[in-house]
Amino acid sequence: MMDLTSALPTFLITLREGVEAALVVGIVLACLKKAEQSQLNPWVYGGIAVGIVASALVGILFSWGMASLTASYPQYEEVIEDSLEGGFSLVAIALLSWMLVWMTQQARTMKAEVAGAVKTAIEQDNAGWGIFTLILIAVLREGFEAVSLVLAYFQSGLVPAVGAIAGVVMAAIIGLAIFKLGVKINIRAFFQVMGVLLLLIVAGLVISALAHLDVVVSQLAQMNSQAGLCFYGDLATNSSCVLGPMVWDASSILPQKQFPGILLKILFGYREQMYTVEAVGYLLFLVTVGGLYLNSLTGRPKIAPSNAKSVESSN
Repeated sequence: MMDLTSALPTFLITLREGVEAALVVGIVLACLKKAEQSQLNPWVYGGIAVGIVASALVGILFSWGMASLTASYPQYEEVIEDSLEGGFSLVAIALLSWMLVWMTQQARTMKAEVAGAVKTAIEQDNAGWGIFTLILIAVLREGFEAVSLVLAYFQSGLVPAVGAIAGVVMAAIIGLAIFKLGVKINIRAFFQVMGVLLLLIVAGLVISALAHLDVVVSQLAQMNSQAGLCFYGDLATNSSCVLGPMVWDASSILPQKQFPGILLKILFGYREQMYTVEAVGYLLFLVTVGGLYLNSLTGRPKIAPSNAKSVESSN
């Protein structure tokens, strides 16, 4: 039976990213309808299709590149895999941290900015291409962030991809419900809850990235008989190479390969064995990025309340 726990992080990220893209699409369609320019709708749908395909191609190219590298240097297969997984984790951490903090601040003015961009595009001679580009950029931005997270979890096989597809489908359903069926949902509360969940997921990626670094350095040290590469630990044991002393060992109480430990590991980076550098990195991320994110939620709007209407009013 397929273990779907590794699909949860990718489901949540594509759901969150997909809903944001769906809101942009919905606002654009609403603006076109209001301006009596609905003949430009096919350009919107074209931008969506091309954006999704391009995002998928990024993932395919990265996977192909990894397969080519491991085939060319089979003796370094484990090093290459852990290096790429750690690299993808770092990319996902950077992109998702930016999205959580900066995009949360910009969300207050999203409707006005999108409406302004649509108005500008309509006034141009090549209005169709302007609308197409606006949608394409929106979908590509969300898609690339989602692909980065999926690749960070690719060691779990195809299951993360299943979660990612399910998240996109659910986001499309939510967008359809809002803009076509007139369903009212609290978008602000939705993004706040998803933001907290994603913050914890990204914090877990910090631990994963550090764990991959430890494995890479340890493997290189063993392959080249360079014990000096390890700051801590002994190559003859299973102790950490660069992560410092062990902080705790909960393998007998809450093993990470059994429920609920496996769920906590997949979602929030839980490890039954935690080392000093991992613990410090995890807490440092939560304090810095988490603090910036919470500040972005509680900060004052940059526009007057009378102009900051909710997305729901765009129906």
